[in-house]
Amino acid sequence: MTATTVTEPVTYSVTSGVAWLTINRPEAHNALNKAVRDGLFEGFRRFNADDDARVLVLTGAGEKAFCAGGDLKEMADTSLRVPPPDFVPQLGRNITVDKPTIAAVNGVAMAGGFLLAQTTDLCLAADHARFAISEVKVGRGAPWAAPLPWMVPPRVAMQILLTGDPIDAHRAHEVGLVNEVVPGDRLAETAQRLGERIAANAPLSVRAAKRTVRLVAELPLAEAYDEAERIWEPVYLSEDAQEGPASFRDKRPPRWKGR
Repeated sequence: MTATTVTEPVTYSVTSGVAWLTINRPEAHNALNKAVRDGLFEGFRRFNADDDARVLVLTGAGEKAFCAGGDLKEMADTSLRVPPPDFVPQLGRNITVDKPTIAAVNGVAMAGGFLLAQTTDLCLAADHARFAISEVKVGRGAPWAAPLPWMVPPRVAMQILLTGDPIDAHRAHEVGLVNEVVPGDRLAETAQRLGERIAANAPLSVRAAKRTVRLVAELPLAEAYDEAERIWEPVYLSEDAQEGPASFRDKRPPRWKGR
């Protein structure tokens, strides 16, 4: 593994095609102060440009917190009112990441931490993790939660938003917010293995699949089919589309070129 510091509170490393973006502020429960927010933006941009990384895992340092949300002390000191749209990275909204992303939630994911877990493509959770949109308890807002009723049943989303009460990892898995719950000491290993399985697949197909999943959230079904055909046509026409069947015929691992 090679590791370099993106900014002091955020680190970036790559292992076997899987990038790890880690919020490294455990003494403050990995809260989103300006240095962390800037570091996350820089880390996602680095991943976009990194040809050695096909999948990204987002996590927090330590065992207590994935991310406890915005830094309330900083908000009080700066008298923050309405956060600008680029206040914190929202994948698919204010920053585009075409390659797959995974949240490895190693503790509490509240407010802005919930936001980060919500915006990744997949989510793994330690069995002690908890999730909450706690804004109603501190008089703040959560406009970023607009996609939540697409991810979980609307009445579950309503309860999460209206009460601000946390749900545990098993409940999050039950309602579909989390893909898998594992013991805390196996979280990193599980995320790495999942990332490697995805990284081993044809990259053009992986990216097209990611784009396809969200189509029905944005378009009527008939238009979603048309858009899916447009997204997948370049995949069918790629060299990799010929490599896959050829490798099966020749009984060898595929050699993907991404073109």
